Amino acid sequence: MTITTARPATDAELDSVFDLIYQRIADGAVEREIERRLPYEEVGWLKEARFGALRVPVEFGGYGASVRQLFRQLIKLAAAESNLPQALRVHWSFVEDQLLAEPSERRDGWFRKVADGTLVGNAITEPGVGAVDRYRTTLTPDGDRWRLDGVKYYSTGSLFADHTLVAADRDGDRVGVLVDTDAAGVTQHDDWDGFGQRLTASGTTIFDDVVVDDERILGPGYGVPGPTYATSYLQLVQLAVLAGIAERAQQDAIDWVRRRDRTFTHGSADLPREDPLVQQVVGRLSAAAFSSRAAVLAVADQLDEVLDSGAADESALNAVELAAGQAQLSIIPTVLAATTELFELGGASIVSEKLRLDRHWRNARTVSVHNPAIFKARAIGDHLVNGGELPFGWSAGQRSGTKR
Repeated sequence: MTITTARPATDAELDSVFDLIYQRIADGAVEREIERRLPYEEVGWLKEARFGALRVPVEFGGYGASVRQLFRQLIKLAAAESNLPQALRVHWSFVEDQLLAEPSERRDGWFRKVADGTLVGNAITEPGVGAVDRYRTTLTPDGDRWRLDGVKYYSTGSLFADHTLVAADRDGDRVGVLVDTDAAGVTQHDDWDGFGQRLTASGTTIFDDVVVDDERILGPGYGVPGPTYATSYLQLVQLAVLAGIAERAQQDAIDWVRRRDRTFTHGSADLPREDPLVQQVVGRLSAAAFSSRAAVLAVADQLDEVLDSGAADESALNAVELAAGQAQLSIIPTVLAATTELFELGGASIVSEKLRLDRHWRNARTVSVHNPAIFKARAIGDHLVNGGELPFGWSAGQRSGTKR
C-alpha cells in the first residue's frame, strides 16, 4: 500500500505499509541466522517502502511520523529481525539532526534523498584509544578539500548504507564527516565476531586518503561533552531492539506450546498448552514483552517533546537521558530473564539448532553490552543522590597514560 496524503501517516496507515514486509522478513529469520546471511534483500524491501523516511516530513516525500510512531515501528521490525533496527541506528539520528537544522537547500536535499531510499550508517568507534582520549581517525587539509584517514570498528549498518557518518579529529576538534560508502579509499569488512546480532554488518571500515568536501563536514561529532538528545535517542534504538526480541520470544513460545503434544510423567496436564505451569511461563514472557514495549514508548514520548521544542532545554535533555537510562536498567534484565525462561517450556527438543531459539538470548545479551548497564546504574545513582552529571556523549577506548 502507498500512502499519498499530505498529512503525517497514522499508525494504522504505517502498519498497512510495513506489516507484510515485517512478516516476510520474519519468515526468513532462522534461515539467515543459520547461514549467517546478511539481509541485503530485506533492507532493499524496506528501502523500497521508504522505511528510512519515517521521520521525514511529508512535503519531502516522507511519512512525517512522530518519534513515538518511529519507535513503535522499530519494535515491530526488531520482532521480525532484531539485527535491522540496530543496523539503522545512526540513520535515525542523522535524519533527526536534519529536522533540528535550520531550513536550507542542503537540508531539504537530504530529506529528498532519504525519501528516495538513501540510508546512512556509521563509523564512530575505534580500536585502542577510541574516543576516550582522542580519535586517531584524522581529517587533514588538502588544498580546498580534506583527506580522511583511519580505521573504525563496529561500523554498524554501513554495508547496507549509501553513506557512513565518520567521527574524526580535525586539529584537535571532533567532527562528524559524511562519506560515501563507495568512495575511493573506503574499504569495508564484515568481520564482526560477536555471538549475537551477527547480521548487523558491524565490521571494520578503513579510510585511506579519502577525499572529503567541505559540505560533507557536519560540525561537532559524536562524543562532544554536554547535554544532547542523541545519547538517549541512540540508546532507545537499542532498547527497541530488546523489546522486539521479547515480543518474538513470546510469539515463538506460544507457537511452540500450541504445536507440542509431548509432556512429562510428572506434568500437570496431558497437553503442554493445558498445563498451568506452562501457561504461567507464557504469561511471564508476555509481561516482559509488554513492559519492555511500554518503557520504550514512554521514553519516546519524552523525546517527542524534547525534539519538538528544538532540543535546547538542558533540563528536558537531562530528564529524557535519565528516563532512557532507567528504562535501560529495567528492560535489560527483564528481556534476558525472559529469553532464558523460554526454554522451560520444553525438553531437549527445544534446544534444537534448527529452531535457533537461543538467538533471542544471544542477541539480547549482545545488544545489552553496548553501553554497559553497570556504569549507567552508578551514574544515575550519583545524579539522583549528589546531582552528578549524566554521561552524555559516552564512548569507549583507552585513557591517557594507561599502562598495559
